Amino acid sequence: MNDNPPNSSESNPENSDTTSENEKDQEISQELSSPLIPPIAPHDDENGQEKTLDTDEQNNLGARMTFLEHLDELRKRILHSVVGITIAFCACWTLREELFYILALPIADVVGGVDKLIFIKPTEPFSIWLKVSFVAAIFLTSPFILLQVWMFIAPGLYRKEKIYAIPFLLSSTALFISGGLFAYYVILPIALDFLINDFGAIFTPMVSAIEYFNFEVLILVGMGAIFQLPVIIAFLSLFGMVTPGFLWKNFRYAFLLIIIVAAVVSPTADVLSLFLWSGPMVALYLISILVSWIFKRHRDQTTE
Repeated sequence: MNDNPPNSSESNPENSDTTSENEKDQEISQELSSPLIPPIAPHDDENGQEKTLDTDEQNNLGARMTFLEHLDELRKRILHSVVGITIAFCACWTLREELFYILALPIADVVGGVDKLIFIKPTEPFSIWLKVSFVAAIFLTSPFILLQVWMFIAPGLYRKEKIYAIPFLLSSTALFISGGLFAYYVILPIALDFLINDFGAIFTPMVSAIEYFNFEVLILVGMGAIFQLPVIIAFLSLFGMVTPGFLWKNFRYAFLLIIIVAAVVSPTADVLSLFLWSGPMVALYLISILVSWIFKRHRDQTTE
């Protein structure tokens, strides 16, 4: 007769299953808590001797954040941006009529005054005030939003790469505003005059206020985004993903792509409108080549 007690795992299979599930949960938890940035392995220098990064260089790589920490940081930056936009929206709401009059100046010069704009649905005026306040808030808080973007990606950069924070913020903000101003003072007046006075010469214009505003926002934000091209190329060049030689070699393909994009986003099909959209994009592409060359030269000097 066997007096030994039965094995606990055999006598109670539920405990065995529970233990297995706990082990799986621990493995998943360890994977989530493991750093996304792998440990820095030593490498050989020019003389073939093992070389390791010093403490400052390892710290300059940024905090070794886990996946959950990255999500928490992203949530924090989005929350800060939303709070900033909300505060700016409340401020712009108090000036909604003044802001709309400024935005309506291009169409007012064409149709003979802001009072010529109409609305069809009872909810359209309220929708216009909401959109005017929101778009103005986006432009007003664009430096703060870009700062949040930078603070999210900065932990993954070296300290020598973080010195580009202020130039990044200033240039990106200046280019975005410049693109919006270029669209407001150059593209919009020409496009509206062509569409209404030329194509619509035999008709009586009855322009919907909300339709005009949607049309204007599309052009302003679109041109502001296009003006970000040098900043994007600068970042790609900083990480060695593109080179000035590559950009210049593929200039003809880029030019063809620019013409296609300009033809798609242009509000009219005339040559002048196509030139107004494609001209700045070609100029920005050439400026981007120069920016890429500057960053490549700086990177080569720092690695020597």
